[in-house]
Amino acid sequence: MIKRLLVAILVITSVSLSAQRNNSSPYSFFGIGENFRPKTVEQASMGGIGVAMPDSYHLNFTNPAAIADLRYATYGLGGMVNFLTLKQANASQSGNSTSLNYIALGFPIGDKAGFGAGLQPLTSVGYSLINEITDVDGNILEVTRNSGKGGTSRLYANYGMYLFEGFSLGVEAAFVFGNVDKNILNQRNQVALATKYQEEATVRGGEFKAGIQYKTKLKDNLQLSTGLAIKFSNKLTQKGTQRLYSLSFSGAGSEIPRDTLYNRSFTDKVTSPVQTIAGFGVGKENKWYVGVNSEFQKALEQTNLDQGYAYENAMRTSIGGYYIPKMNSISSYWNRVTYRAGLRFERTGLLVNTGQATNNNFESIKDFGINVGLGLPLPKQLSNLNLGFEYGQKGTTNNNLIKENYFNVRLSLSLNAIDWFKKREID
Repeated sequence: MIKRLLVAILVITSVSLSAQRNNSSPYSFFGIGENFRPKTVEQASMGGIGVAMPDSYHLNFTNPAAIADLRYATYGLGGMVNFLTLKQANASQSGNSTSLNYIALGFPIGDKAGFGAGLQPLTSVGYSLINEITDVDGNILEVTRNSGKGGTSRLYANYGMYLFEGFSLGVEAAFVFGNVDKNILNQRNQVALATKYQEEATVRGGEFKAGIQYKTKLKDNLQLSTGLAIKFSNKLTQKGTQRLYSLSFSGAGSEIPRDTLYNRSFTDKVTSPVQTIAGFGVGKENKWYVGVNSEFQKALEQTNLDQGYAYENAMRTSIGGYYIPKMNSISSYWNRVTYRAGLRFERTGLLVNTGQATNNNFESIKDFGINVGLGLPLPKQLSNLNLGFEYGQKGTTNNNLIKENYFNVRLSLSLNAIDWFKKREID
């Protein structure tokens, strides 16, 4: 009965994840949206590390080689609430959004291999930006509203196995799909009709990743682990229609289309160069761990790039770890809790045209986050409830750009079962 209930939950949440796009970041305006780097709540609470971290009880979205360490059937379900404050030079605005971040399954194959699959968001679009032009007396002459919604998801599967003691190899393949809708509405004073540009597109593509991990024993029961993951170059194809038309508004405020200026199809391609993630860590198994991740990717390439933005090389450094006072403690629940913390420094790879001086004056968008979290053991077996908290800043107020101050609350269930994939001998 429990298995059937869980399967039903997985199906429902899978549909929800592929349908929902909850984002309030103005930086999701660019390209096919704001990019999400796949990571569990446990990993996010440690700054996003994981490429070198072996773990028998939790999923790892960074390095497919890590699935070889999984010793129990593990189900992961994670979500996030985002509280966002946007700041410009003389104004600020706040909002929040809720999203389901992932649903995944992993299980061991024998004693030296593992398999995993899941559904995760890849990019998200969700913004509404209004720009007003006024005269010297403050009267509105022109209003432009930019809005968008949608994004992409990835359906993935990975496999990892030990080639020899301490050394594991893994591969991962993913299918990327989604829809992106954007529109620009312009209304001028003393002009009867407004104009609207509308763009609707589907996005399709694939991803392939390979990774390795190596761990070795040091003195005093310490373990040194290293890892490398490479996501190979891939292309996402965007196909859809672009439409420009005039419109008026009814008394109730609904749009009434008038003349169509053009309605045409388009195709755009976004090429992601090779992404490399490397790292190392040291610790005592089921006691403590400290690790460092470093990521690098050359600039994205897009066939029809808007002059308002461009891409540069992206870089990211994560430092974090966990501590468990006493995993098998009987006298104290809090001694069995996993305490996590981490830092993240990132150059996102996005360049925004500031519109200052020349048309080629771009500002690099950077991101920074501080993370803490708790892994709370559940009553049965090795399952746990994970809480993560992150404070971060993204962007800048320089050159009239927007700076984001955000606070993320993450929640996940990591459910472990020893016998779910074993045939019962006695019923």
